[in-house]
Amino acid sequence: MKRTGPSSLLARLRIDPYVLALLAVVGLASILPCRGQTAVVLSGAANAGIALLFFLYGGRLAREVIVAGMTQWRLQVVVLLATFVLFPALGLGLRALLERLGQPEPLLAGILYLSVLPSTVQSSIAFTSVARGNIPAAICSATVSNLAGVFLTPLLVALLLGAGDGAAGSLDAVGKIVAYLLVPFVVGHLLRPFTLGWLERNKAWLGWIDRGSILFIVYIAFSEGVVGGIWHQLPPRSIAVLIVASGLLLGAVMMILTLVSRRLGFSKEDEIAIVFCGSKKSLASGLPMAKLLFTGPSVGLTVLPLMLFHQLQLMVSAALARSYAQRAEDGRPGHDPNHDPKRSNDKRSNDRERPTDREA
Repeated sequence: MKRTGPSSLLARLRIDPYVLALLAVVGLASILPCRGQTAVVLSGAANAGIALLFFLYGGRLAREVIVAGMTQWRLQVVVLLATFVLFPALGLGLRALLERLGQPEPLLAGILYLSVLPSTVQSSIAFTSVARGNIPAAICSATVSNLAGVFLTPLLVALLLGAGDGAAGSLDAVGKIVAYLLVPFVVGHLLRPFTLGWLERNKAWLGWIDRGSILFIVYIAFSEGVVGGIWHQLPPRSIAVLIVASGLLLGAVMMILTLVSRRLGFSKEDEIAIVFCGSKKSLASGLPMAKLLFTGPSVGLTVLPLMLFHQLQLMVSAALARSYAQRAEDGRPGHDPNHDPKRSNDKRSNDRERPTDREA
């Protein structure tokens, strides 16, 4: 019997339920924003939540994944260059175009911020699996991208945005990154031998902490915007412009990565991993980082491009993954019929844990 409930409808429309939760939190912040001393207290709690998030990320990161990634260094380099060079270059061009179209400054900063974020982990692996790509390579690439993003994203924000566009001053930002991201991440990873069993046993409710912390951060950011009157700066047409801009950015990156993968002689399975890992941007890492890297009431508008891009990348990737899978089933050129990425991944996963970032 077919399901006809809300979850079935969302699946057919390919709308991520977590995105709906984020939108609900934005609506709550618009109606009941936190103010005054309450906002100060909740902002401090949000910073503590960020530290906890990155402590958990560090605890989940398997050292073997990084070592294994080094054996496929050509693929890793392509993904890293796409994430931290190609995306920012396209982001700069897109920002210039949107500036000519008269878009608000916080949205322009948000486009650049989106472009310097690391890749996702869970969704990159999931789509690579559906498309019958190289799953072990996707695990390594996405994980290394997230690890590099802890260092490279703040650096690129400082280089491309400086202290303008709502970005915090460089020394202040460095202090926050060290205190709330690097130290918890490193401590979590060093304690991994002692905490791994506990993390595995409590995976279910820890997932709620991950997502709940991000929802809390969104509420704080958008509350600041509502109190500061920033929403008056957002013309209705800006949402439509952002959606089109996000589609252009995502389409350009996917097309370039496909062409580069084929030009460099990668197999179809490697191409799939490159396209899905190199074209994603992490909401789970991006929202907490934005809370630390940007100041003032414009933070809400700055993270809006990331929230829209996140939903768009899920919808486009779902369609592309099915297309790749159909090509494999039809036995079209490029796929090795004897290659089973799932079996390969199952064999390797006996030796190392599959990391996740609780990405929506």
